[in-house]
Amino acid sequence: MSIRLRQIALVANKLAPVIDDLKGVFGLEVCYIDPGVGAFGLENSLLPVGNNFIEVVAPIKDGTAGGRYLKRRGGDGGYMVICQCESHAAQLERRERALSMNIRIAWERESGGYHVMQLHPADTGGSFFEIDWDAKGEPEGNWEPAGGSGWRKAKRTEIVSAYSAVELQSPDPAGLAERWSKIAGVPLRKDARGRLEMPLDNASVRFVAATDGRGEGLSGIDMVIADRARLNAAADRRGHKISGDQLTICGTRFYLVAPNR
Repeated sequence: MSIRLRQIALVANKLAPVIDDLKGVFGLEVCYIDPGVGAFGLENSLLPVGNNFIEVVAPIKDGTAGGRYLKRRGGDGGYMVICQCESHAAQLERRERALSMNIRIAWERESGGYHVMQLHPADTGGSFFEIDWDAKGEPEGNWEPAGGSGWRKAKRTEIVSAYSAVELQSPDPAGLAERWSKIAGVPLRKDARGRLEMPLDNASVRFVAATDGRGEGLSGIDMVIADRARLNAAADRRGHKISGDQLTICGTRFYLVAPNR
């Protein structure tokens, strides 16, 4: 494992409706609620998607970073790209590389065998780029932000089996791609549609032009669909329109992709 997409965070004005949509449409379940985010004036829930996670956070008081982010981007949307790297040394190397690029560290904490490092979204292009190290080194197992290893009992793969990409939008997608590539130390490539992407061990970070008026940020997630008929029916019951292979939840475009696509 060199660097792996482990968790995608969304931010919402209200937590419960978004969690209900993710559960109702994608058949997911909540595995963990982190009391620690209360220190940032937030509440959250995590849901396993395959062996990784979608987190949703929402402000519970005024003056939070999450609340400011909601105002800047005009409502609910993507928030953080959270990765796990293979060693503490590799994480620290990426930390030094980011600092050499004048990218600020928004927050970090090291305790025991876990070190979280969040890079400032104003410097990384509208989304937090978080690179964490977990001494247990289980790329599909133990994960401290999800409470350890007990999350497996909430894993549901009947409708969605995994996610395969996260999408970042920018007025300058090539420049944003180069910045993330340099931080991560991962060469860029083009996908089948000619879009720039940074391949990680289990998924890709894709870079596209911002065309929706919301500026830079995390704009989409590719969801690998195991049962499209069940998803279609569930989305219809909850009043979510699917346009082609796309629907929107929490201000985020969810792209419905087939396995092995």
